[in-house]
Amino acid sequence: MSRVIWKGAISFGLVNVPVQLHAATRPERTSFNLLDKDTADPIGYKQINKRTGKEVRRENIVRGYEYEKNNYVVLSDDEIRSASPESTQTVDILAFVEAYSVSFLYLDTPYYLVPERQGTKAYALLREALAKTGKIGIANVVLHNKQHLAALIPAGAVLALNTLRWGGEVLDIGDLSLPPADAKAAGVSPRELEMATKLIDDMTEKWEPEHYHDTFRDDILALVDRKVREGKTHEISEGARAPARTRTTADVVDLSELLKRSLGRGKGKHAA
Repeated sequence: MSRVIWKGAISFGLVNVPVQLHAATRPERTSFNLLDKDTADPIGYKQINKRTGKEVRRENIVRGYEYEKNNYVVLSDDEIRSASPESTQTVDILAFVEAYSVSFLYLDTPYYLVPERQGTKAYALLREALAKTGKIGIANVVLHNKQHLAALIPAGAVLALNTLRWGGEVLDIGDLSLPPADAKAAGVSPRELEMATKLIDDMTEKWEPEHYHDTFRDDILALVDRKVREGKTHEISEGARAPARTRTTADVVDLSELLKRSLGRGKGKHAA
C-alpha cells in the first residue's frame, strides 16, 4: 500500500474535503553502492565544514538562504512552515481550467488523494464534477517545506494531485532551431505526410504500461544474479555486449523510401 504523506483537506470556495495525500509512484531505479576497490567495503560520506574541513554533527546543521554571495539568513523548519501556514496540508484550489489546456511539459510528480471517511461524498462529488466538465483544478500545496503549483485531476476512481512546474521553469522554444510549423514550408510533400500518417496509424496500439520495461535494469539484475551464482561477488568483469545496431536516419537515405519500408513492417512492437 502507498504511504501516507500527510492528512489535510482540499479547499475550494467554502468547501473543505478532508483527504490523505499518498505517494502514487514507486521508483525502480538501478542504484549502485560505491565500494573500496581492494576490500569491497562501502564508501561513506561525512558532512564537512567547507571552511575548516572539520566534520559537523547532524544536530548542528541548519538551513540557510544565500541572499548575497557568502551571506546567509538562517531559517528554522518552524519558520519555513509558518511562512505559508494556510497552504500547509491544504490543497488550496485557485481556479479550474480545461484539462487539455495544460501542456504535459508542466507535469511533474503525481500523488493520490484519498478521502477521509467524513469526506467521502464531497470527494466523489468533486471527482465526478471535474470528469463531467473536462476540467482540472489548479491549486497551491506545500510539500516537504516547499510550495508547489499542482493540478487536481480526476483519474478514474481517484483524484490525483500532480505537481506542476512554475511558468518560469519551462524554457521558451524561441532560441531553438526548428523547422517551420507548416508542412509545405518545412518541405514536406503531401505524399510523405500521407505515408507518415499511415505509419502512425499502423503502429497505434492501446497504452499498456506493463508492456514496457527498463531493459538496462533487467540486464543489470540478470548480470548480478549470474555473478552471485558463480561466486564472483568481488570480481569486476564486463559481460559480452552485442554490437549496437546502426539505425538508418532520414539524412542517410530518401525519406519517402524509409516511410515505404517502415509501412511494410506492420504493427507496433507490442501488438498481439
